Amino acid sequence: MVVPVAHRTLELDGTRIFYREAGPSDAPVVVLPHGYPCSSYQFRNLMAALGDQWRLIAPDYPGFGYSGTPDPVDFAYTFDAYADFLHRFVRRLELDRYVVYLHDYGSQIGLRLAMADPDRIAGLVIQNGDIYEDEHGPKYAPLKEYWNNPTPEGRAKLGNAVSEEGFRDEFVGEIPPRLVERVSPDLWRLHWALMSTPARRENLITLLADQRNTVPWFARQQDYLRQHRPPTLIVWGPHDGYMPEGAARAYLRDLPDAELHLLDAGHWALETHLDEISALVRTFLTRVHPTP
Repeated sequence: MVVPVAHRTLELDGTRIFYREAGPSDAPVVVLPHGYPCSSYQFRNLMAALGDQWRLIAPDYPGFGYSGTPDPVDFAYTFDAYADFLHRFVRRLELDRYVVYLHDYGSQIGLRLAMADPDRIAGLVIQNGDIYEDEHGPKYAPLKEYWNNPTPEGRAKLGNAVSEEGFRDEFVGEIPPRLVERVSPDLWRLHWALMSTPARRENLITLLADQRNTVPWFARQQDYLRQHRPPTLIVWGPHDGYMPEGAARAYLRDLPDAELHLLDAGHWALETHLDEISALVRTFLTRVHPTP
């Protein structure tokens, strides 16, 4: 049963935050932090598919989607800042136990939420969000060039990806042609339209540059997984220049009991394989985070 998705706002630390919500207010919660260069829009169909039994909540980060864009003096536009934001957001909504969906940049932000409040975590769904540097794919090469030599010229090169064509490449650049037609152009055209102010573009370049600071977190995140062993479902699209199949299998080093499914999909698998993923997530949630 497809359920309606509500579109809501709240004010958090002086910034208007937009978020999507589906499902009964008293149902078990799933938190959905989004990836780059997207917004809560990426979860719209999954929320409608699962909202009959779970309460799904997906915020737009500050500077993304329909949320406000605070001054960099007040918000740093780094992974640390976004991790702090997500922690404040779930506390503001008084969420006391939840499954977290980890994808793309949201995997870094969501894992830090889990590490901060491990007792609140009912489980993890991991979909193309990597924490194993030795399994990074070839598409990381330009980023690593900047990480190793963070010059103004290198930052300018990062900025070249912050464009409509750069966004399109993120969504369909690596998937087989037979899958491209399943991905709506709305993804890159909408998010470019929402990002194409000078302030937002500059803030996004700051976040891209800050990604090098996520690598030192990998060992801590792996240690969290080994120590706490949260129930975990891994659904992965191997047609991914950043995060190929090895990046998915690497999780089994620290979570040997995790359930792993490799799909004939790419980084944005919810756009091309929604039915498969929603069915797998439904089965997983029924087991680890059931409706009372």
